[in-house]
Amino acid sequence: MKTTSVNPKALDRIDRKILRILQKEGRIAVTDLAERVGLSTTPCSERVKRLERDGVIMGYYARLNPAAMGASLLVFVELRLSSKSDEIFEAFRREVLKLPEIMECHLVSGDFDYLIKARIADMSLYRKLLGDILLRLPGATESRSYVVMEEVKEGLELSIKD
Repeated sequence: MKTTSVNPKALDRIDRKILRILQKEGRIAVTDLAERVGLSTTPCSERVKRLERDGVIMGYYARLNPAAMGASLLVFVELRLSSKSDEIFEAFRREVLKLPEIMECHLVSGDFDYLIKARIADMSLYRKLLGDILLRLPGATESRSYVVMEEVKEGLELSIKD
C-alpha cells in the first residue's frame, strides 16, 4: 500500500472538501466538483491531480455487490504463524497477495499474528480455502474463524475533519 508523506495539516479547507466529495462520488465530473467547492475547473483539476500525485488519493474503484459476484459469505480469520522471523512473515505476505478471496490481511498485536478478511461463495468453499490454502501458507499453524451473520456497517470512507 502506497503511503503519503503529506501532513494532514497541510490540506486546506478546499482540499478536505474535495476529498469528502470524492469519497462519496468518485465519478463526479471535475466541472461539478469545482462548482461544489467554489473553484473554477482548472484549479480544481490541478488540486485533484496534486492530491493523487502526493498519494492522498490512492485510487478510484466501483463498489460491487458481493452476492451478485458469488461471494456472499464474509469470514474473518485469525491466523498464527509458527515463528516471528522476517523470512516467514515475508513468505506469508507474498503468498497472501496471490489469493483473490482475501480482501484484507493485517499484521496485528495479540494472540494471533494476522487478521484476514475473506469473501467466498459459501461454507464449503470456505472450508477448502481454510484447509487447502490458508493453513498451508508459510508458517501457518493455527486459525480461528468468525463467520459474519450480519454486516452492520462496512465502508471505506475516512472521517475528514474541517
